[in-house]
Order: sequence, then structure tokens, then C-alpha cells
Amino acid sequence: MYCLSDYNFAKGDNMPNEKKNKQQDNKEKMQQQKYQSKVDNVTPKPPLLKNLCWAFIVGGLICSLGQFVTDYFSGLGLAKKEASACATAVLVFLGAFFTGIGVYDDLGKRAGAGSIVPITGFANSIVAPAMEFKREGYVFGVGAKMFVIAGPVLVYGMVTAFIIGLIYWVRQ
Repeated sequence: MYCLSDYNFAKGDNMPNEKKNKQQDNKEKMQQQKYQSKVDNVTPKPPLLKNLCWAFIVGGLICSLGQFVTDYFSGLGLAKKEASACATAVLVFLGAFFTGIGVYDDLGKRAGAGSIVPITGFANSIVAPAMEFKREGYVFGVGAKMFVIAGPVLVYGMVTAFIIGLIYWVRQ
């Protein structure tokens, strides 16, 4: 049942406001669906197999480089843990260096997740925002924006490690 306040007589409209609102909502939904279908038709489909192959090859090459560096440090007489730590430092340096000279961004465009998943992607996630905001100064630009992407990863990693360590300590 409708009362007189449901009608908008000032505009010469004799339809209840809630029915009118539902019709407008339905009309907007139809327009959004039409627009989305047009966007879906126009948007080019990515070459999935090609992208998967590039990610696999680049990620594999980065990991192979990491294994080569680890073996190199092991050959110098370092223990396995020490050699792995040195290899990690070398890969982080290389990721930061190649981000700094603009090579890693091109690699990331082509390789996708293959360049993000290894530790070099972590270095890229720190250096890229720092370089982007360098013009704002070292404190408010580089210092403030350096951990925009990697910061949450570090925080959640440390909190999770603390909780797991606490559980391990309590269980002993």
C-alpha cells in the first residue's frame, strides 16, 4: 500500500518513488552489463601459453643463477647456509641494480610472475617505489615510499615468524 508521500506530484510523476528507484537501478545494471560486454569484446586476450613459457624460463634462469652463485660460494669453502646467504645477497643486489638501470622493469613486463617470485622480485619491489619518489627528497620520497610494496610482506612475515616461534617455544 502506498501513501501520498510515496508519490512525487511536484514533477508530475504519479509513480511511487521506490518503484521508480528500482526501475532506475535495473536500467543502470543493464547499461553496466552492456558496457562490460563491449569491454570484454574489445579487450585483447593475452597469449596465455606464451606468457606461461616466458615466466617459466625467466624464473628458471633466475633460480639457476642463484644455484650457480650458491655453488660458487660453496666452492670457496663456505658452509651451505653461509653460501646460501651470500647467494641471496648477490641476487638481491642484482635485482636492485637491474631495477636501477631500468632492465628489470622490461624483464618484468615480459616474464610476469617469473621475475616476481624469486628474491630478485623482492629487491625490485623495494627499489622501484624508492626511485619513483626520489624527486620528493630522500626522507619524504625515498625513505617514506621505499617499503610501500614490500613493507606489508615484511610485517606479516615477522609477525607470523614470531607467532610460530612462540608456539614452538610453548610446546617445548
